[in-house]
Amino acid sequence: MLTHLLYPLPPSSLSRQVDDYTSGSDSDYTKYWIDWFLGTKGNEYFCEVDEEYILDRFNLTGLNTEVQYYSQALDLITDNLDENMDEEMRDIVEKSARHLYGLIHARFIITTHGLTKMLEKFKKCDFGRCPRVLCHNHPLLPVALSDVPYTKSVKLFCCRCEDIYNPKSTRHASIDGAYFGCSFPHMLFQVYPQLVPPKSTDRYVPRIFGFKLHDVAKQHRYQDMIREESHARIMAGIEGLPTTAATGAQTSSRDGQQNHKINKAAEGNATVATESGAMADVN
Repeated sequence: MLTHLLYPLPPSSLSRQVDDYTSGSDSDYTKYWIDWFLGTKGNEYFCEVDEEYILDRFNLTGLNTEVQYYSQALDLITDNLDENMDEEMRDIVEKSARHLYGLIHARFIITTHGLTKMLEKFKKCDFGRCPRVLCHNHPLLPVALSDVPYTKSVKLFCCRCEDIYNPKSTRHASIDGAYFGCSFPHMLFQVYPQLVPPKSTDRYVPRIFGFKLHDVAKQHRYQDMIREESHARIMAGIEGLPTTAATGAQTSSRDGQQNHKINKAAEGNATVATESGAMADVN
Protein backbone atom coordinates (compact mmCIF):
# COMPACT_ATOMS: atom_id res chain seq x y z
CA MET A 1 0.00 0.00 0.00
CA LEU A 2 1.04 3.60 -0.56
CA THR A 3 0.87 4.47 3.12
CA HIS A 4 3.33 1.71 3.97
CA LEU A 5 5.86 3.38 1.71
CA LEU A 6 5.17 6.96 2.79
CA TYR A 7 4.60 6.50 6.51
CA PRO A 8 6.75 3.66 7.89
CA LEU A 9 5.51 2.10 11.11
CA PRO A 10 7.07 -0.16 13.79
CA PRO A 11 7.35 -3.88 12.88
CA SER A 12 4.74 -4.85 15.48
CA SER A 13 2.07 -2.63 13.99
CA LEU A 14 3.24 -3.44 10.47
CA SER A 15 2.52 -7.12 10.91
CA ARG A 16 -0.91 -6.28 12.27
CA GLN A 17 -1.66 -4.07 9.29
CA VAL A 18 -0.53 -6.75 6.85
CA ASP A 19 -3.06 -9.09 8.41
CA ASP A 20 -5.74 -6.41 8.17
CA TYR A 21 -4.81 -5.78 4.56
CA THR A 22 -5.14 -9.41 3.61
CA SER A 23 -8.49 -9.59 5.39
CA GLY A 24 -9.94 -7.30 2.68
CA SER A 25 -11.87 -5.08 5.07
CA ASP A 26 -12.30 -1.58 3.59
CA SER A 27 -13.03 -0.11 7.02
CA ASP A 28 -9.52 -0.99 8.17
CA TYR A 29 -7.80 0.90 5.37
CA THR A 30 -9.17 4.28 6.43
CA LYS A 31 -7.25 4.33 9.70
CA TYR A 32 -3.73 4.29 8.32
CA TRP A 33 -3.27 7.85 7.03
CA ILE A 34 -5.32 9.25 9.90
CA ASP A 35 -3.20 7.36 12.42
CA TRP A 36 -0.07 8.78 10.84
CA PHE A 37 -1.55 12.29 10.81
CA LEU A 38 -2.65 12.15 14.45
CA GLY A 39 0.73 10.78 15.50
CA THR A 40 2.63 13.66 13.91
CA LYS A 41 4.01 16.20 16.38
CA GLY A 42 1.90 19.32 16.48
CA ASN A 43 -1.38 17.55 15.70
CA GLU A 44 -2.22 16.64 19.30
CA TYR A 45 -5.25 18.95 19.28
CA PHE A 46 -7.00 16.85 16.61
CA CYS A 47 -9.19 13.88 17.38
CA GLU A 48 -9.79 10.90 15.12
CA VAL A 49 -12.67 11.51 12.75
CA ASP A 50 -14.86 8.43 12.35
CA GLU A 51 -14.33 6.71 9.04
CA GLU A 52 -18.08 6.39 8.55
CA TYR A 53 -18.32 10.16 8.81
CA ILE A 54 -15.63 10.66 6.17
CA LEU A 55 -17.10 8.11 3.79
CA ASP A 56 -20.53 9.74 3.96
CA ARG A 57 -20.28 12.30 1.16
CA PHE A 58 -23.19 14.29 2.60
CA ASN A 59 -20.90 15.36 5.46
CA LEU A 60 -18.38 16.72 2.95
CA THR A 61 -20.81 18.91 1.04
CA GLY A 62 -19.14 22.04 -0.30
CA LEU A 63 -15.59 21.04 0.58
CA ASN A 64 -14.77 20.16 -3.01
CA THR A 65 -14.79 23.88 -3.82
CA GLU A 66 -12.47 24.76 -0.93
CA VAL A 67 -9.74 22.16 -1.39
CA GLN A 68 -7.47 21.77 -4.38
CA TYR A 69 -7.19 18.23 -5.75
CA TYR A 70 -10.14 17.32 -3.57
CA SER A 71 -10.66 13.82 -4.98
CA GLN A 72 -7.00 12.85 -4.66
CA ALA A 73 -6.81 14.30 -1.14
CA LEU A 74 -9.86 12.32 -0.09
CA ASP A 75 -8.37 9.18 -1.62
CA LEU A 76 -5.19 9.76 0.38
CA ILE A 77 -7.12 10.18 3.63
CA THR A 78 -8.99 6.95 2.95
CA ASP A 79 -5.81 5.21 1.68
CA ASN A 80 -7.09 4.73 -1.84
CA LEU A 81 -4.66 7.01 -3.62
CA ASP A 82 -3.12 5.75 -6.83
CA GLU A 83 0.47 4.68 -6.25
CA ASN A 84 1.54 5.74 -9.76
CA MET A 85 1.99 9.39 -8.89
CA ASP A 86 5.16 11.45 -9.08
CA GLU A 87 6.74 12.79 -5.91
CA GLU A 88 5.98 16.46 -6.56
CA MET A 89 2.30 15.80 -7.17
CA ARG A 90 2.15 13.60 -4.09
CA ASP A 91 3.48 16.43 -1.94
CA ILE A 92 0.78 18.75 -3.27
CA VAL A 93 -1.91 16.18 -2.60
CA GLU A 94 -0.47 15.64 0.88
CA LYS A 95 -0.94 19.33 1.73
CA SER A 96 -4.46 19.25 0.37
CA ALA A 97 -5.22 16.15 2.42
CA ARG A 98 -4.11 17.87 5.61
CA HIS A 99 -6.31 20.85 4.80
CA LEU A 100 -9.26 18.66 3.90
CA TYR A 101 -8.95 16.63 7.09
CA GLY A 102 -8.88 19.85 9.12
CA LEU A 103 -12.08 21.12 7.51
CA ILE A 104 -13.76 17.74 8.03
CA HIS A 105 -12.54 17.79 11.62
CA ALA A 106 -14.22 21.16 12.27
CA ARG A 107 -17.56 19.69 11.18
CA PHE A 108 -17.10 16.41 13.01
CA ILE A 109 -16.29 17.80 16.47
CA ILE A 110 -19.69 19.47 16.79
CA THR A 111 -21.49 16.17 16.23
CA THR A 112 -22.50 13.98 19.15
CA HIS A 113 -19.66 11.52 18.69
CA GLY A 114 -17.16 14.27 17.95
CA LEU A 115 -18.07 16.15 21.12
CA THR A 116 -17.61 12.94 23.11
CA LYS A 117 -14.10 12.45 21.73
CA MET A 118 -13.10 16.06 22.37
CA LEU A 119 -14.57 15.84 25.87
CA GLU A 120 -12.17 13.03 26.68
CA LYS A 121 -9.25 15.13 25.49
CA PHE A 122 -10.55 18.06 27.55
CA LYS A 123 -10.68 15.92 30.68
CA LYS A 124 -7.11 14.78 30.07
CA CYS A 125 -6.00 18.42 29.58
CA ASP A 126 -4.64 17.62 26.12
CA PHE A 127 -5.14 21.25 25.14
CA GLY A 128 -3.25 22.64 28.12
CA ARG A 129 -4.26 24.61 31.19
CA CYS A 130 -5.17 28.25 31.67
CA PRO A 131 -2.06 30.40 32.31
CA ARG A 132 -4.05 32.78 34.52
CA VAL A 133 -3.01 32.19 38.12
CA LEU A 134 -6.48 32.74 39.59
CA CYS A 135 -8.01 30.11 37.28
CA HIS A 136 -6.03 27.43 39.14
CA ASN A 137 -4.89 25.42 36.08
CA HIS A 138 -8.32 25.02 34.56
CA PRO A 139 -8.32 22.99 31.30
CA LEU A 140 -8.55 24.83 27.98
CA LEU A 141 -10.38 24.16 24.72
CA PRO A 142 -9.36 25.10 21.16
CA VAL A 143 -11.38 27.82 19.47
CA ALA A 144 -11.18 29.88 16.29
CA LEU A 145 -11.53 33.61 15.83
CA SER A 146 -12.75 33.02 12.28
CA ASP A 147 -14.34 30.11 10.42
CA VAL A 148 -12.61 31.20 7.22
CA PRO A 149 -9.44 29.16 6.52
CA TYR A 150 -6.04 30.85 6.40
CA THR A 151 -7.15 33.90 8.40
CA LYS A 152 -6.53 33.23 12.11
CA SER A 153 -4.58 30.56 13.97
CA VAL A 154 -6.17 28.47 16.71
CA LYS A 155 -6.57 29.97 20.19
CA LEU A 156 -7.32 28.38 23.56
CA PHE A 157 -10.49 29.24 25.48
CA CYS A 158 -10.83 29.12 29.27
CA CYS A 159 -14.43 28.77 30.40
CA ARG A 160 -13.59 29.93 33.93
CA CYS A 161 -12.24 33.39 33.11
CA GLU A 162 -13.95 33.41 29.68
CA ASP A 163 -10.83 34.61 27.91
CA ILE A 164 -8.61 33.25 25.14
CA TYR A 165 -4.87 32.59 25.02
CA ASN A 166 -2.18 31.67 22.53
CA PRO A 167 -0.89 28.08 22.58
CA LYS A 168 2.52 27.68 24.20
CA SER A 169 3.92 25.46 21.45
CA THR A 170 4.82 27.08 18.14
CA ARG A 171 3.60 23.93 16.39
CA HIS A 172 0.15 24.34 17.89
CA ALA A 173 0.17 28.09 17.35
CA SER A 174 0.53 27.53 13.59
CA ILE A 175 -2.64 25.38 13.31
CA ASP A 176 -5.44 27.01 11.35
CA GLY A 177 -8.30 28.02 13.64
CA ALA A 178 -10.82 27.01 10.97
CA TYR A 179 -10.00 23.36 11.75
CA PHE A 180 -11.86 23.79 15.07
CA GLY A 181 -14.33 26.59 14.38
CA CYS A 182 -15.75 29.39 16.48
CA SER A 183 -18.65 27.35 17.87
CA PHE A 184 -16.99 24.21 19.22
CA PRO A 185 -16.24 25.07 22.90
CA HIS A 186 -19.59 26.77 23.39
CA MET A 187 -21.41 23.85 21.77
CA LEU A 188 -19.61 21.48 24.12
CA PHE A 189 -20.81 23.34 27.21
CA GLN A 190 -24.34 23.52 25.83
CA VAL A 191 -24.38 19.73 25.56
CA TYR A 192 -22.54 19.20 28.87
CA PRO A 193 -23.67 22.12 31.09
CA GLN A 194 -22.45 20.33 34.21
CA LEU A 195 -18.89 21.02 33.05
CA VAL A 196 -19.33 24.79 33.18
CA PRO A 197 -17.43 25.99 36.27
CA PRO A 198 -18.59 28.91 38.40
CA LYS A 199 -17.34 32.13 36.90
CA SER A 200 -14.14 33.30 38.51
CA THR A 201 -14.70 36.26 40.84
CA ASP A 202 -11.13 36.31 42.13
CA ARG A 203 -9.33 39.48 41.15
CA TYR A 204 -5.80 40.58 41.85
CA VAL A 205 -5.71 43.60 44.17
CA PRO A 206 -2.68 45.90 43.79
CA ARG A 207 -1.05 46.79 47.13
CA ILE A 208 1.84 48.95 48.32
CA PHE A 209 3.38 47.84 51.61
CA GLY A 210 0.23 45.83 52.25
CA PHE A 211 -2.20 48.69 51.65
CA LYS A 212 -4.66 48.80 48.77
CA LEU A 213 -4.38 51.73 46.41
CA HIS A 214 -6.91 54.45 47.20
CA ASP A 215 -9.70 55.04 44.69
CA VAL A 216 -8.64 58.70 44.41
CA ALA A 217 -5.41 57.55 42.73
CA LYS A 218 -7.44 55.74 40.08
CA GLN A 219 -9.60 58.82 39.61
CA HIS A 220 -6.53 61.03 39.13
CA ARG A 221 -5.10 58.64 36.56
CA TYR A 222 -8.43 58.62 34.76
CA GLN A 223 -8.59 62.43 34.74
CA ASP A 224 -5.03 62.65 33.41
CA MET A 225 -5.91 60.20 30.66
CA ILE A 226 -9.02 62.18 29.66
CA ARG A 227 -7.01 65.41 29.66
CA GLU A 228 -4.32 63.91 27.42
CA GLU A 229 -6.93 62.49 25.03
CA SER A 230 -8.71 65.86 24.81
CA HIS A 231 -5.44 67.63 24.11
CA ALA A 232 -4.57 65.08 21.43
CA ARG A 233 -7.99 65.55 19.75
CA ILE A 234 -7.61 69.33 19.78
CA MET A 235 -4.13 69.15 18.27
CA ALA A 236 -5.31 66.64 15.67
CA GLY A 237 -8.18 68.99 14.75
CA ILE A 238 -5.82 71.92 14.31
CA GLU A 239 -3.47 69.86 12.15
CA GLY A 240 -6.40 68.70 10.04
CA LEU A 241 -7.62 72.22 9.24
CA PRO A 242 -6.89 73.72 5.79
CA THR A 243 -3.82 75.93 5.55
CA THR A 244 -5.79 79.19 5.56
CA ALA A 245 -7.92 78.10 8.49
CA ALA A 246 -4.90 76.88 10.43
CA THR A 247 -3.11 80.16 9.66
CA GLY A 248 -6.16 82.07 10.79
CA ALA A 249 -6.33 80.04 13.99
CA GLN A 250 -2.66 80.70 14.67
CA THR A 251 -3.11 84.42 13.83
CA SER A 252 -6.10 84.63 16.14
CA SER A 253 -4.07 82.97 18.82
CA ARG A 254 -1.22 85.46 18.34
CA ASP A 255 -3.69 88.39 18.25
CA GLY A 256 -5.21 87.16 21.44
CA GLN A 257 -1.81 86.97 23.08
CA GLN A 258 -0.94 90.49 21.86
CA ASN A 259 -4.27 91.89 23.08
CA HIS A 260 -3.66 90.23 26.40
CA LYS A 261 -0.25 91.93 26.60
CA ILE A 262 -1.74 95.32 25.59
CA ASN A 263 -4.44 95.01 28.21
CA LYS A 264 -1.84 94.13 30.80
CA ALA A 265 0.24 97.15 29.76
CA ALA A 266 -2.82 99.42 29.87
CA GLU A 267 -3.68 98.16 33.30
CA GLY A 268 -0.10 98.86 34.38
CA ASN A 269 -0.17 102.38 32.95
CA ALA A 270 -3.49 103.09 34.62
CA THR A 271 -2.09 101.91 37.91
CA VAL A 272 0.97 104.15 37.53
CA ALA A 273 -1.23 107.11 36.58
CA THR A 274 -3.44 106.53 39.60
CA GLU A 275 -0.45 106.32 41.90
CA SER A 276 1.00 109.53 40.36
CA GLY A 277 -2.29 111.37 40.86
CA ALA A 278 -2.45 110.21 44.41
CA MET A 279 1.11 111.48 45.08
CA ALA A 280 0.16 114.87 43.52
CA ASP A 281 -2.87 115.15 45.79
CA VAL A 282 -0.73 114.41 48.82
CA ASN A 283 1.78 117.06 47.86
